[in-house]
Amino acid sequence: MNKSVFYLLLGICVFFISCIPTQDLIYLQNKNGANSSNTISAVVSKPYRLQTNDILSIAIKANDPKLVAMFSVSEQVGISSKSESGLYFDGFTIDDHGNIRIPVLGEVNVIGFTLDEVRIKIEKQLLTEYFNAAANIFVTVKLAGFRYTINGEIGSPGTKVLFQDHLNIMEAIANSGDITITGNRKAVTIIRKLSTGTEMHDIDLTDVNVMKSPYYYLQPNDYIYVKPIKQKTWGTGKTGVESIGSIVTLLSLATTVYLLLKR
Repeated sequence: MNKSVFYLLLGICVFFISCIPTQDLIYLQNKNGANSSNTISAVVSKPYRLQTNDILSIAIKANDPKLVAMFSVSEQVGISSKSESGLYFDGFTIDDHGNIRIPVLGEVNVIGFTLDEVRIKIEKQLLTEYFNAAANIFVTVKLAGFRYTINGEIGSPGTKVLFQDHLNIMEAIANSGDITITGNRKAVTIIRKLSTGTEMHDIDLTDVNVMKSPYYYLQPNDYIYVKPIKQKTWGTGKTGVESIGSIVTLLSLATTVYLLLKR
């Protein structure tokens, strides 16, 4: 009788410990107990400053398209292809010295600049050396896709490229197939490369206050790692049904061993 009670208590403990609580699976919960309709103040994200190996898409327009064409790497004005491979071959890659090579203009240093600062720099050089104000120079500078890498407990890991200017962590996860049930939503690691080095930071996606974090909005080339929860390591099951199955298997094994030893 005592052994039966012991096995029953053991099974109950394993059942409750191994199951994943619903609170660990829901994003952006209001954990402060305040009114759920409260708005979250917007985080002013710092403009991204260009780094080596970034690829830029630069388009130059003016009144005379034929004159502008000589500044383009393709036969047309600007980038000819909007696909990822097209931008890789036709875009302007920042080399190890922080320069890009533009036809006619030559090498232009852009390391540490924002996209707007690069646009202004190219416009000034064109107006100073090749055009006048009447030419109506119009320069567009964009990153050749927002690139990030995501790995770990995620539906579709790998390097992703999205053609948009801004991206938050929730959008990146949704684009990657969502975090699996065994992924730790309370400690998602962001690895970010800066000019001064590399920094790592964990964010809790189950807390609505994560939207106030400077890491909520990603920067190009961020690396996201989703850690596994402890239940995956234990192997006892992610749901109640799986846990019961594990308990039954364990009890059956224990009973079989006991009967064999008793003989």
